[in-house]
Amino acid sequence: MAGWTVHEGQAVVLDRRDVDTDQLIPARFMSASRAEGYGGFLLHDLREGEGDFPLTRHPQASVLIAGPNFGCGSSREAAVYALVDAGFKAVVAESFADIFAGNAVNNGLLPIATAQAAQIRAELGGDTARAHIDLGSRVLTLGSSRIDFDLSDTAQTKLMNGWDDIDLTRAYAGDIRSFRDRRKSDHTWVWPKA
Repeated sequence: MAGWTVHEGQAVVLDRRDVDTDQLIPARFMSASRAEGYGGFLLHDLREGEGDFPLTRHPQASVLIAGPNFGCGSSREAAVYALVDAGFKAVVAESFADIFAGNAVNNGLLPIATAQAAQIRAELGGDTARAHIDLGSRVLTLGSSRIDFDLSDTAQTKLMNGWDDIDLTRAYAGDIRSFRDRRKSDHTWVWPKA
């Protein structure tokens, strides 16, 4: 996946709390190949049930403003795939399920947890706003509002480089080899000579 540092896009509100991974992508669609993309299945049942669904009205949106406890439920990574395949770069909410947040970062999706999410939802309502995200400075700008957000250094590195946990580990390959070689020389009884 490609990394990113700055994103400009349209923010849209999904004024719901506790959006779980089964709502994000119902299990029946996960038999499709990942290569086919999951974006068309994003929030499928909610879209079908509501004629005036915000993501249907604003298909170009790339920043989702949602309610608290976003991504709760099962640990299915396909929920993140659906968001990413639909073009989303970030989700803003008061809180996220831990596993969802980790899966998001590993797949290039920024989870912004902020207490200001409720205020943003109230201000935007059914409208959209221009969003600007700067990972380097950890700032989200929505219209004229500036929101500083917390992001671990590790998450920032992963998002900016397009890395997952394996890529992050590979970045330390030299240190790992040095440790292994030191360990071998210090503890010869663990690694018998061939």
